[in-house]
Amino acid sequence: MSAEGGTRTIIAAMSANIGIAVVKFVAALLSASASMLAESIHSLADSINQVLLLIGRRRARKHADLEHPFGYGRERYVYAFIVAIVIFAVGGVFSLTEGVEKVREPHPLDPDWWWLPLVVLVVSIGLESFSFSTAIREAKPLKGDESWFGFIRHAKSPEIPVVMLEDLAALVGLAFALLGVGLTALTGNGLWDGIGTLAIGVLLVGVALILGFEMGSLLVGEGANLDELAAIRTAIDRHPAVDRIIHLKTLYVGPDELMVGAKLAFPAGKTLVDVAHDIDAVEESVRAAVPAARIIYVEPDVYRPDADPAPFTDAIVVKSEN
Repeated sequence: MSAEGGTRTIIAAMSANIGIAVVKFVAALLSASASMLAESIHSLADSINQVLLLIGRRRARKHADLEHPFGYGRERYVYAFIVAIVIFAVGGVFSLTEGVEKVREPHPLDPDWWWLPLVVLVVSIGLESFSFSTAIREAKPLKGDESWFGFIRHAKSPEIPVVMLEDLAALVGLAFALLGVGLTALTGNGLWDGIGTLAIGVLLVGVALILGFEMGSLLVGEGANLDELAAIRTAIDRHPAVDRIIHLKTLYVGPDELMVGAKLAFPAGKTLVDVAHDIDAVEESVRAAVPAARIIYVEPDVYRPDADPAPFTDAIVVKSEN
């Protein structure tokens, strides 16, 4: 994902959410709608989240230093994980609490302003659709042939998947709110408003859990995907000086930076100078095959069948090629 594309997606979402949050708060105060108030908090939380994502992108650009020799790329994962916490604590828990209270003590909408939440919700759906379409447009070149679920599950750059899930949750939440407020306006029974608020809370907690698990996996450390591993193996295997790959392990140290560690078998009679030149050529081939592989460590060795069993990573790649 290009920096411009990710930033454009975040700014589009933030602009929509700030405007929507202000209008929703006004509508919630005038109409006394719990669903409208829950959606106001939802939009406020989303606005905060977009600010956090922008901060994470900025901090990730810091240069490596002695304390962080591999750089600060994972700052983007840290801030995306904080986003999940904000959605859970600010959006989900508040909506559930407000919904429970409204179900216990339902009250009708303000008779003078009952129509305002409906208008605001319809307009909000239009604005959120714009933000969601922007995220979809930016993600399509990156998604390739993967399903949308697979893209969100395997994406190494957190911003577009986070914004996509936020916007999807916003659209579904608006539909819940519109249904709850609409039924309350038609029947005069505030119970529907409370049920709509509870549905929004459950939705936000679910999205927060999905984001938390995905960002947690990235923070722990994910390696290259199967296609990248296969490309790296092919680039190494094609080099005439390499007898075979003994070990191959990868790790994303940031969304756009992959570390590759390989233990390679070279002919026993090679001189150190020749091996050094061969390693340089191997590194060049790997970077050409997988541009994200910016950090490469190669350990030369002589292959011994009784030592260094094939690691799990290599087993996966071999299986995927058969």
